[in-house]
Amino acid sequence: MITSLLVANRGEIARRIFRTCRTLGIATVAVHSDPDADAPHVREADLAVRLPGAAPADTYLRADLLVRAALDAGADAVHPGYGFLSENAGFARAVLDAGLTWIGPPPEAIAAMGSKTAAKALMAGAGVPVLTVGAEPVEADLPLLVKAAAGGGGRGMRVVRTLAELPTALAAARAEAAAAFGDDEVFCEPYLPTGRHLEVQLLADAHGTVWAVGDRDCSLQRRHQKVIEEAPAPGLAPDLRARLHAAATAAARAIGYRGAGTAEFLLASDGRLAFLEMNTRLQVEHPVTECVTGLDLVALQLAVAEGEKLPADPPPSRGSAIEARLYAEDPARGWRPATGTLHLLDIPGVDVEFATLPTAATAATATAAQVTATGLRLDSGVADGGRITVHYDAMLAKVIAWAPTRAAAARRLADALGRARLHGPATNRDLLVRALRHPAFLDGAVHTAFLTDHAAELTAPDDKSAPLAALAAALADAAARRPGPHALPSGWRNLPSQPQTKHYRPADADTAPDHPAATLDVRYRLTRDGLLAEDHPGVQLLHSTGESVDLLVDGVRHRYRIARYGDRVHVDGPTGHHALVALDRFPDRAAELAPGTLLAPMPGTVVRVAARAGDRVTAGQPLLWLEAMKMEHQVTAPADGTLTALHAEAGRQVDTGAVLAVVDPAPEAATA
Repeated sequence: MITSLLVANRGEIARRIFRTCRTLGIATVAVHSDPDADAPHVREADLAVRLPGAAPADTYLRADLLVRAALDAGADAVHPGYGFLSENAGFARAVLDAGLTWIGPPPEAIAAMGSKTAAKALMAGAGVPVLTVGAEPVEADLPLLVKAAAGGGGRGMRVVRTLAELPTALAAARAEAAAAFGDDEVFCEPYLPTGRHLEVQLLADAHGTVWAVGDRDCSLQRRHQKVIEEAPAPGLAPDLRARLHAAATAAARAIGYRGAGTAEFLLASDGRLAFLEMNTRLQVEHPVTECVTGLDLVALQLAVAEGEKLPADPPPSRGSAIEARLYAEDPARGWRPATGTLHLLDIPGVDVEFATLPTAATAATATAAQVTATGLRLDSGVADGGRITVHYDAMLAKVIAWAPTRAAAARRLADALGRARLHGPATNRDLLVRALRHPAFLDGAVHTAFLTDHAAELTAPDDKSAPLAALAAALADAAARRPGPHALPSGWRNLPSQPQTKHYRPADADTAPDHPAATLDVRYRLTRDGLLAEDHPGVQLLHSTGESVDLLVDGVRHRYRIARYGDRVHVDGPTGHHALVALDRFPDRAAELAPGTLLAPMPGTVVRVAARAGDRVTAGQPLLWLEAMKMEHQVTAPADGTLTALHAEAGRQVDTGAVLAVVDPAPEAATA
């Protein structure tokens, strides 16, 4: 029997596992890198062991340090979570060799699925349908997807639409795969741009029982990484669902699987079903399955590891659950990750954290028509005041809604995200809300290109509400400067005078010199007759403090909540959230730089350089790649010209705003 468990991971998955351990009476041990020394998962554990260093390669990816930490802390079992070493057969063997219980499948099963090429061959032999391309792709195979054999999470993947692109794509994928996984093997498979990404949650014990615990749709993705997941997968015909579950079960039996795992499939628009891969671990999106079944998958992992036998069949699914991954990133600008201090993460209406929703349990004994309640779950690895760094994944939290119907779950989740107060780095919150409310999504017309196809409408700036948000920020600033509760408002005049003036701009513009955002200029007077706002005639000020402003706009009361952190101002109002910078206190560094200067858009590490100083370059030509938050980001030439300076080399770490290169747009001098 397990008495003390070390989680060889961090963040929300560590907290999720600790939550179940507390329920079961199991002591908990955390590990942490130096940047994570005060992270929530460390504070919540009974014991914590430091892994010296910051980079994952020096900490969470060191199997020897993790095993030693478990032994030193007196743990008798190790749970790998997901990511890092969760699918590393060598780590599983090291844990078992140390006399510890491994919460996962046998090392042999992990190894069997460790290479996607070997796994596909094994699955084909077991009668599971797979996607294949010949050793030498031809025109008829296009488009293709180049994938890393040992990869995951979108790393080492490239889409190829012409055979001429293939050599470059193969080279780039190999380089990225080698850097990410230590293995540069890649392969090609047919690329189905509008296919659906389906998966089946599996659970198997040591006594021959294999559960197919329902299915999920994970089609809404960016850069081949999931953003919105749901259970059950919508719109599947009964015979297709049966085939899907049968194929997943066959995959598990083919490798003698034990524990929790996921079989992933691609569903083509013509109904073809093909095996993609098997993740030999718990999935990020496991909460949606828990919410529709009432199961605790972590508790079942522990039970299987202790040798318990599963019942013959899993419980049925009830209702619908949808999960949104809240990332610190800017979808409108290439999903660029964001870093900095997370001042506030407040999701209203959360019922539970890291636990099965009570409403889902109610549904097990009632029909959908009888159950009208919805539920909201939050799984997060961050805390207010924490730093979001480049060392780890950009995910801040997972927000999960359960309801009797899919439409009700989408509505509840969109509403909670829309009302959330998120103060700090940029997030993908607005995209999530718009996607959940999109007619095509609500109709079940989901596929892996959904976010790309609808990018313009999902990421369009909210220019209409920004000026009112800036006015509210200015009025709150004025109220905060009042000397006392009975004093006249700051800027109040008994006689006509010059208006009060305040200048703002969107907060993301300060790290993006190429951002097209306009300055938000606020001019107003506070007179005996009330507010006179030059750009908002007729708007009335009803109430103002340093933290809230109420405006009457066309007879409708708008309430704004304002928070200031240095020069950053966060305004939460009825039309959404706006993060602003007060320009009178924030110099525009970009204006001081020469045209064609390229600044680092984020802190990160230069992983590749594709040009040299003195080269002639063309607009859009890749110059270098930065790695941050488990993703590579391309830096391209802004215009045709000469690369007059290059301040980057592979392996160099850079901070936000560092000068990377300068492209002189002047035409090349004519030669005699």
